[in-house]
Parts: sequence; C-alpha cells; structure tokens
Amino acid sequence: MLRFLIPKEGRFFEHFDQSADLIVKAATEFREMLKDLSHIESRARNIKRIEHDADEVTHATIELLHKVFITPIDREDIFALVSKMDDIVDFIEAASERMFLYGITSMTPEAESLADVCVKAAEHVREAVHSLKNLKNPEQIIKSCVEINRLENEGDHILRSGIAKLFREEPDTRNLIKLKEIYELLETVTDRCEDVANIIEGIVLEYA
Repeated sequence: MLRFLIPKEGRFFEHFDQSADLIVKAATEFREMLKDLSHIESRARNIKRIEHDADEVTHATIELLHKVFITPIDREDIFALVSKMDDIVDFIEAASERMFLYGITSMTPEAESLADVCVKAAEHVREAVHSLKNLKNPEQIIKSCVEINRLENEGDHILRSGIAKLFREEPDTRNLIKLKEIYELLETVTDRCEDVANIIEGIVLEYA
C-alpha cells in the first residue's frame, strides 16, 4: 500500500536522458575525428570531456538510487542501465585516446564503417531511452532495441572482415596492432549498446 502513497522519483529518467544524449555526442565526435585526422588531439579532448560529463551523470544516478525509497523501476534495472550506458562512452573515449596516443595519420574504410555503426546504435539507444519515461509506445521501443541488435551484428561482421583484411594487406606490424585494437574497441561499443537494448527490452516487457 505504501508504494502507491509515496510519489515515485522521476529524476532517474532525466539522468537516463542525459546519459543517452552524451552517448550520441561522443559517438558523433569520434566519427568526425575519423573524417579529419588533422584534429585528433582536439577531438580526443572533447570526447574526454564528454566522458567526464557521463561519469558525473552516472554518479548522480547512483547517489540518487541510494537516497530514494521508491524508484520508478527496479533498482537493479536502474543500476544496470546507467552502468552500461556509461560503459558505451568509456569505450568511445578509449578508442579516441588510442587514436591520439598512437599518432594515427590514416584511417581505413572499415574503421569509418564501424564508427558509422556506433553512431547509428547510439541514436537508437537515445530513442529507446527517451521513450522509457512513459512507455506509451512500447512497440517502437522494442523496434529500436531490435535495430540495435542488428547493428551489433553488423559491427561484428565489419570487425571480422576488417581484421582479416589487415592480416592480408597491412605490411606494417605495428600499424596492424594499432588498427586492430581500435577496431575491437569500436565493436565493443556496439556490444555495450546491445547490452543497453537488452536491459531496456526487459524493462518494457515487465512494465508496459
């Protein structure tokens, strides 16, 4: 009975929305980095700032989780969702850092394709997260989740074919190692987007 008498804390959805917006911002900034490698350092700094902002949102969400009595969805779902969204930005930041530290001066079509997939997956994460607060259109949320899963499969395919191409065609072993790591970090971004989609799908199925 008490659950229905105490108002539920709505600020969680504000934090979710902020985190989702930062994911899109980081993914887009990384894609722009690949388009113009002459500004890697400034782009990497921008992404680092975005990653810091994402950490702040995550900390605020977890702090709120410890303070409120009634939550709009299960506490475990809140913690899992905000943690996985934070992971997405972390891996984008890790990829951008490698770009700067390794002094990358040329980029492959496979890396650019992976960056495009990351942006698309991030946009669908944002769409699904922004729809969570009212759950008026659960079918559309599930559709976004399915598309994120498809994009993860696409990213996995690009990774495998890209690494195979590197081993066939890249004569510089050091460059091969650098590019392979960047590929893998970007593909992990799509993995974490899929993790978020799975959490959201579970929330929708439980509460819609």
